Amino acid sequence: MKPNELLRLVWINITQNKFKTIMTSIGIIVGAATIVMVIAIGRGGQADVADQFKNLNAGAIDISYDGGDSQSRMRGSDSESLDSGMTMMPGGAASGGMSGGFSGGGMPSAGGGTSGGSDSAGGGFPSGEMPDMGNMPDMSGSSGDMPSTGGMPSTGGMPSTGGMPGFFGGGADMEDRMNQENITLTSEDVDDILTFTSGISAATISYTTRASVDGGELEEADSYTIAGVESEYEEISNLELSIGEFITDADNENKEKVCVLGANVAEEIFGSAIEAYGSVIYIDDRMYVVNGILASMGTVSSGISPDDSIFIPYSTGVKYIVGTNVDPTITVLAADVNNVEGVIAEVTEVLADSYPNAEFTFEDAGSKMEAAEASNEILTMLLIAMAAIVFVVGGIGIMNVLFVSVKERTNEIGILKAIGCSQRDILFEFLAEAAAISLLGGILGNILSLAVTPLVQYFGVRVELSATAFFIALIFAVGTGTIFGFYPAYKASKLVPVDALGAE
Repeated sequence: MKPNELLRLVWINITQNKFKTIMTSIGIIVGAATIVMVIAIGRGGQADVADQFKNLNAGAIDISYDGGDSQSRMRGSDSESLDSGMTMMPGGAASGGMSGGFSGGGMPSAGGGTSGGSDSAGGGFPSGEMPDMGNMPDMSGSSGDMPSTGGMPSTGGMPSTGGMPGFFGGGADMEDRMNQENITLTSEDVDDILTFTSGISAATISYTTRASVDGGELEEADSYTIAGVESEYEEISNLELSIGEFITDADNENKEKVCVLGANVAEEIFGSAIEAYGSVIYIDDRMYVVNGILASMGTVSSGISPDDSIFIPYSTGVKYIVGTNVDPTITVLAADVNNVEGVIAEVTEVLADSYPNAEFTFEDAGSKMEAAEASNEILTMLLIAMAAIVFVVGGIGIMNVLFVSVKERTNEIGILKAIGCSQRDILFEFLAEAAAISLLGGILGNILSLAVTPLVQYFGVRVELSATAFFIALIFAVGTGTIFGFYPAYKASKLVPVDALGAE
């Protein structure tokens, strides 16, 4: 039989059983639509990653310090060694009651008073009165006069933290832990890093906080992210201004009340960048002049989202907003993105000189990008696996329908063989039917994906449709139908004409 005649026969069989053909191809329809959406969502995820990091230098490294753990260790283990009433004096002395020493009483201070409270119920000495050192009872409970050598130790004579192992469990360890509690990175640390670390092209320090902001079209004050930055932050984060200028060194030195608004903030407060430029806003009831507006960035740099932040000079924020509660991040830019690990090692050594035994957190942009891309790849693989499962189910459906079709058309197969059709002709006919059903399912699946795309985008998922995705979906559809249709077609081609003609 000629190929065109076989194709015509295939067409007749498909068109005469439209409902069965559609129902058979449902699995392929869903599989094809899934393939298109998998590729589109994967491309959308890649585009999101690219957009999020497009303005972030791959060599940027964020350095921060979290003293929470060391503080909790200090409060936990060391507080057990201290009496509940003892506090550390600036000179390293102790004040307050000491368990096992003066029972409830205060330690006399250098001026003759008590540091544990005057006239306390536990036997503190009245303010301004100093007992006779020579007649003071022995502290061990035995009778006798107090030795006069040295008298009672004054505040300056008390042993320091390093000299009281009985109370603190080791002076050096205690000093290290206290040092860790009070670590706050500063601009001086930035200077040290720039001076003693090689392979760094730029460095800066920044912090973020929340503060009340009023002005513009706001009906009432609202809370916004305030970022204290230096001029170098613009270069390191690749910020782009739509109008005006960024924070300058002079603004920082003079603690000027100026600010730069992110694109979203300018839109929310003033309605547009043009209206915002040169206007004033009030941050914690202090007036700031808007010196610039950033272009829309869609990125996060050093934990700061430029679009949703208000940038002010670093020193201005320290003076008027955060004070001593500042928790800054130092950002350094490695000149060679392949030497990020080496830069981190050098910076660690520099900071160790200033803050012994302190542990800092390092986050480099390259690792963030790799993590984001890895997450996107995992999501894509999961979607591909789901699409494969759908295709397998659809293929099994086609195989089952073709088996039924072979059973129903046994007489037809016998007649075709009786008039001279070869096994190859019969095999080709049934494979062509399977491929045609799959092709139809692939086309309908592509159409379905176009209908589903707005729904997926409605839930905030970025979708990037492409002609390549549609083509791949069709290839998968036809391939699945052909593979799963081969065995039924083979069984049909092997039927003996006499048996086929005699079948009921």
